Amino acid sequence: MCQAQGLNNENKHTPQRTDHLSAEQRSRLMSNVRHQDTEPELQVRRMADALGYSYDLHPKDLPGTPDMVFPDRRKAIFVHGCFWHGHDCKAGRPRPKSNQEYWSQKLAENLRRDAVKEASLRAQGWNVYVIWECETKNEETLRARIEAIWD
Repeated sequence: MCQAQGLNNENKHTPQRTDHLSAEQRSRLMSNVRHQDTEPELQVRRMADALGYSYDLHPKDLPGTPDMVFPDRRKAIFVHGCFWHGHDCKAGRPRPKSNQEYWSQKLAENLRRDAVKEASLRAQGWNVYVIWECETKNEETLRARIEAIWD
C-alpha cells in the first residue's frame, strides 16, 4: 500500500522524489541556470580584486571562454560548480535519483567539454586552472588558491 501511495517502504513518512516537471518545463528551468557571474565566480573576482590582481573576464576569443584570465601571465581560470563539473567533494558527488541516464550523460558531456576547452587553451600556450565552488566557501582557502595561481 505504501508503494501505491508513492512512499518509501523504509520510512513510510518520506515520499519518493520524482520530477514533477514536464520535459519542456525542465528544459526551460535548466536554461535559466547561470553560466557567468555566478556567486562562486563573483567571490573569486572579489578576492582577486582585494589582492590587487588585474584580470579580464570571459574573453570570447579564447577557447571555452574562461571565467577570468591574466593575459600578461598567460593564465586562465575556470570557476566550476562542483555538481555540474563532477568534483569529487561533498557537493559534487550526489546525483539525482530520477532520470539517472539523462544526468549521467549530461554530466559526462560536461566533463568531456571541460577537457576539450582546457586542452585547447594549453595548446595555445595558456596555463589553465580550475577553482572549484567548494574552494570559495573559505576565504583563506580561496586566497591561498588565487595567490598560488598568480605566482
